[in-house]
Amino acid sequence: MKIRINGIETTVEPGRTILEVAKELGVHIPTLCHDERLEPYGGCRLCLVEVKGVPRPLPACTTPVTDGMEICTENETLTRIRRNIISLLLSNHPNDCMRCEKTGDCTLQDLAYEYNVDGARFAGERWNLPIREDNPFITYEPNKCVLCGRCVRICNEVVMAGTIDFTGRGFSTMPDTAYGRPRSLENCEFCGQCVSTCPVGALTDRPSRGKGRSYEMKRVLTTCPYCGVGCNFYLNVKDGRIIKVTSAYDAPVNKGNLCIKGRYGYEFIQSPERIKTPLIKEGDKFREATWDEALDLIARRFRELIDRYGPDSVGAFSSARCTNEENYLLSKWVRAVVGSNNVDNCARV
Repeated sequence: MKIRINGIETTVEPGRTILEVAKELGVHIPTLCHDERLEPYGGCRLCLVEVKGVPRPLPACTTPVTDGMEICTENETLTRIRRNIISLLLSNHPNDCMRCEKTGDCTLQDLAYEYNVDGARFAGERWNLPIREDNPFITYEPNKCVLCGRCVRICNEVVMAGTIDFTGRGFSTMPDTAYGRPRSLENCEFCGQCVSTCPVGALTDRPSRGKGRSYEMKRVLTTCPYCGVGCNFYLNVKDGRIIKVTSAYDAPVNKGNLCIKGRYGYEFIQSPERIKTPLIKEGDKFREATWDEALDLIARRFRELIDRYGPDSVGAFSSARCTNEENYLLSKWVRAVVGSNNVDNCARV
């Protein structure tokens, strides 16, 4: 199909939305409730665009393109609508950007700057709710919530845990757990998916609070060491220490999705209890040894066991935390050197 966006003609496949096509062309359309991992929602209405022949603006994230469609993504009317929406959001939003954990990485802050909105236009009642830190991983500041629904949708559509949903009605509406109970392993997987999709400072990682701004950190792309899936994520490093883990949305395996171990299980990296040298047990105690000494001991003990009990007495249990190449080398060593087929892996099932 042939369509035009802001005068740019392009050919697209059926079933695509206006927002998807615009992103491919590099045309900016503001959004607040959209996440590529989720089904289109059309809740924030910031992505409204004008389509020739249609008497009202349409949400770009939920509107499929049709042949011959002519789309305008930015004009005086659309700018006025977006400024009104942002002003309404800011009318019930704390003006504490200077000390907000999300400063520099907040979509609402970016939109307010882009459309020159200060939040002073609409006065009225504001939420005055307490900060929730009733679990070890996630801080919930309900006063900063913009009701985009992304946390609710990712919990239900992707994680399928159903931990949170919209509660209350009208001005009292907010995402929360059933009966407002604290998050625990009984009702939450602590995967941090809700934190990864939150566009504002309503949901943040509790272990990293107060340790640095996003623009102060260097992001290092790496692979999760906990299982054989191979999820990618970013280690956010400041002053040589890992501050937090954030999603890599273009990761081929996990598309930005993580579990509790991948997102919050990084403290072991900086633990002072990590073993840095080989240890040999003598009596009831361990002593530090060199690699040559440790490997010579291991080789000698394997040789003794094989000579006494045969090669089938030896086996190897490899780890999904290792690379495929390392696991292959272990398998080859057991089969070719030891002469045994006793090889297994923790990720086999």
